[in-house]
Amino acid sequence: MTIHETLKKEIPDAMRAKDAVKLRTLRALITSFTNELITLKEKPDGFLTDDKALVVIKRNANQRKDSIEQFERGDRPDLARHEREELTILETYLPEMMSKEDILKVAKAKKEELKVTDKAKMGALMGAVMKELNGKADGNDVKEVLNSLFAE
Repeated sequence: MTIHETLKKEIPDAMRAKDAVKLRTLRALITSFTNELITLKEKPDGFLTDDKALVVIKRNANQRKDSIEQFERGDRPDLARHEREELTILETYLPEMMSKEDILKVAKAKKEELKVTDKAKMGALMGAVMKELNGKADGNDVKEVLNSLFAE
């Protein structure tokens, strides 16, 4: 069973449990999946592959993170709390992210492989590292690790 199918089947469970936050989050996610299917010119009642579903879940998680940041800056802790609750649920469906130490190992290896010596080629290195990590690490963490490599 795909992630998309699993999440669709969890909606009635959330309803029965009267878990409003999970229900709201799952409904938003299913809507995002449907929108993605339409974007890919597929039937809206189909199911996304796990890879595509994870991309959509990550996108939703990043939107929540951005919203939290905006709401905190706008002094709206009540709205930030709602977004945090949804983000917590979304993160349960995402694979575990790599630690900065693990990212550093991959980044150093790629830096040697591509013979990157100055910060001018950091964009190419970032792209290569992100491709190597294949979604297993947060882009902001990778950027931070690469900046620390060139700060030395």
